[in-house]
Amino acid sequence: MAGKYQAYPEYKDSGVEWIGEIPSDWDMWKIAHACPYIASGTTPTSDSDKYYGGEYLWVTTGELRENIIFDTQKKVTGKALVDMPTLRLHPKGSVSIAMYGATIGRLGIFGKEATTNQACCVMPPSKVLHNKYLFYWLYATRNEIINLSSGGGQPNVNQEKIASLKISAPHYELQIKIVNFLDHETAKIDTLIEKQQQLIQLLKEKRQAVISHAVTKGLNPDVPMRDSGVEWLGEVPAHWEVKRIKHFGKIIGGYAFKSNDFCDSGIKAIKISNVSHLFFEWSDSSFLPENFLFEKREYVPPKDSLIFAMTRPIISGGVKVAKFDLDEECLVNQRVGFLKPSHKINQDYLMYVAQSNSFFCAFDNNITATNQPNISSEGIEDIRFSCPNLSEQAEIVGYISAISKLFENTLNKVNEQIELMQERRTALISAAVTGKIDVRNWVAPAHP
Repeated sequence: MAGKYQAYPEYKDSGVEWIGEIPSDWDMWKIAHACPYIASGTTPTSDSDKYYGGEYLWVTTGELRENIIFDTQKKVTGKALVDMPTLRLHPKGSVSIAMYGATIGRLGIFGKEATTNQACCVMPPSKVLHNKYLFYWLYATRNEIINLSSGGGQPNVNQEKIASLKISAPHYELQIKIVNFLDHETAKIDTLIEKQQQLIQLLKEKRQAVISHAVTKGLNPDVPMRDSGVEWLGEVPAHWEVKRIKHFGKIIGGYAFKSNDFCDSGIKAIKISNVSHLFFEWSDSSFLPENFLFEKREYVPPKDSLIFAMTRPIISGGVKVAKFDLDEECLVNQRVGFLKPSHKINQDYLMYVAQSNSFFCAFDNNITATNQPNISSEGIEDIRFSCPNLSEQAEIVGYISAISKLFENTLNKVNEQIELMQERRTALISAAVTGKIDVRNWVAPAHP
């Protein structure tokens, strides 16, 4: 950073350890002194029609995404503003920061007047701190803000801690220049990141196409083909069979354990929240008493079983299915199903089949939508797919596995590039708003 940009000629101690030195003519502004006020909001009673469906934006932390907010999922009425004094209407240009949980530190700028829930802290426009400069400063120091948090599993900061933060800032006109510099430079980095993200999407689509082709057409392009008789399968190799999932076993639905069955430790339960596309998410782990392992033995999936989510079973990546590879015994909860391994089919081949476009089409076709999308055990068992002999299945598994490793290596390199660019972006913002680089002479390049 220092090689490309000059430092200021003179510095002084900021008085804040993690900010360090700042240019000698800069000030340290406590947010409580710089902003007209610091405020939050509240959540109106959800069952009251008189409070929702109005014209006023109601911002929640889920809508703070380092963006300018022009609309919100929910809006409140004038009646809500009158009945609830804490539901204050904040002016356009206000900066809001999330104070709780996983979203702590996320930011937004109001593109129009808005109010918020209690998890947002709002700082209205100031005469001494430019709103976008404040936004960049809070963005660059998110980790330090999180370090101020209290609480166990869910970190929290309060308005008082936000209000007490000391902001390093030059005079207002230079703040504007720094904002313009950062807008220009971060836009260039964001464009590069977006291109890398597009490349990731293309690589995933290519990998998907390779898998789909291998499990529906095989590896030999010269083999005779025949019509499968299944719309989304199309033609398949003439010597292959078309089988249903149920030919290789039943989908066993999980047991409806009661809420008071769960305990702090014991046998891990596989819940619907644990099943994602091709992997398990164990951050939301739950446990059942050890004796249940024997009482509910039929709900223990053998290793290498395929585990399916059966409610909301599709996400953007594909079908929510994963191969059970833990070395411990678990119990399957309701709304989750599993297919035991069978000597009649290569389980890895079947896992790749579950990633194919044809399987996705059949799976999606068998979903029933009531209040939420569901698929039954029979709906999964009824899915037809193209099936070669075990020897050819093993050959296809080996081929896809090797190709997948190449894709994975490339994806890892692209993700590393994105991470480096994001780190550079944050470092650049931090350097600019703490005065480590001097952009006073920066001039925006003329557009061609």
